[in-house]
Amino acid sequence: MENLQDLQNQDPLKRMVEKQTEQDEFSPMNPPEAYEPPDMDAIPYEKMPPFLQVLMDEHKNCIKQLDEFDSILNQLKEKGLVADPKIDEGLRNFFSFVDEKVVQHNLKEEKILFPTLQARFLEKGEHGQGLNPQTAVDMLEDDHIKLMQLAAVTFNFLGLSARLPDTASRAITLDAALEQGKALVEMLRLHIFREDSVVFSSAVELVSEKEFTEMEKQLSRFE
Repeated sequence: MENLQDLQNQDPLKRMVEKQTEQDEFSPMNPPEAYEPPDMDAIPYEKMPPFLQVLMDEHKNCIKQLDEFDSILNQLKEKGLVADPKIDEGLRNFFSFVDEKVVQHNLKEEKILFPTLQARFLEKGEHGQGLNPQTAVDMLEDDHIKLMQLAAVTFNFLGLSARLPDTASRAITLDAALEQGKALVEMLRLHIFREDSVVFSSAVELVSEKEFTEMEKQLSRFE
């Protein structure tokens, strides 16, 4: 399984261009080590625009769902596939949450926030090289795709393992499901951390108050 250390070492939000400066500068293209933010002036939740507060509130709910799902994965690893109504209900609730709430949340970011933020990153020079320079927005959107793929694979493996008649095959498939499920949990937690601790703070610096007000008005499209 791709563990947290691997995610840190291969962080797709690592800086893709060099800054012509003698001082270290943190940005969405050069984030701090995973879960280890440096001493920097992070914008507290209370001072975030209401639009970003909505996204951060949804992140908090997502973390709660991830904690519950992670607990279920640990139970499955310990007990194996046994009849347990609570586990069955927990799995249904989590995948329903992903299908409904996570997809909805991602659309809010992709359709409302990201277009403006992408333009500002390009204007500021926070992008990679080449004909189609990549910004932090591209990395985050790529995360969205990978997370949905992990969720689909985990769901399918869990369903398959419950239907296999052969004990050995069932155990192997369950292990694969748990591996993908753990990768999903870790990747989504890290994705949320990046947005809350780095990207949203950058957005406050790059997007005007008027633009955030207009973004807030668009939220009803995704309710």
